[in-house]
Amino acid sequence: MEYVYAALILNESGEEINEDNLTDVLESAGVDVEESRVKALVAALEDVDIEEAVEEAAAAPVAAGGAAGGAPAGGDEESDEADEEAEEEEAADEDDGDDDEDDEASGEGLGELFG
Repeated sequence: MEYVYAALILNESGEEINEDNLTDVLESAGVDVEESRVKALVAALEDVDIEEAVEEAAAAPVAAGGAAGGAPAGGDEESDEADEEAEEEEAADEDDGDDDEDDEASGEGLGELFG
């Protein structure tokens, strides 16, 4: 994760995200730098608009929370039942002990590669 944080620091400070700059930030933070991870991150971020990606990530929880909690009070019984069923399914999925699907879903993104 520190590799991604270093890239975010460089982006925020207006510095180019390249191997030398990323390595300098990581070494300054006391990280034992792996050159292959630095190269992979720089390559992965080559065509990424970091500002846009951060905005999308920040908006994602709001959109998900708004969809679940956005129904007006006093809705019809069918939609209430559907909401309850969806909540029960989510709870069942969390308790099923099969973490493979959860790992795949949470494995998306650069954080999983470099965390």
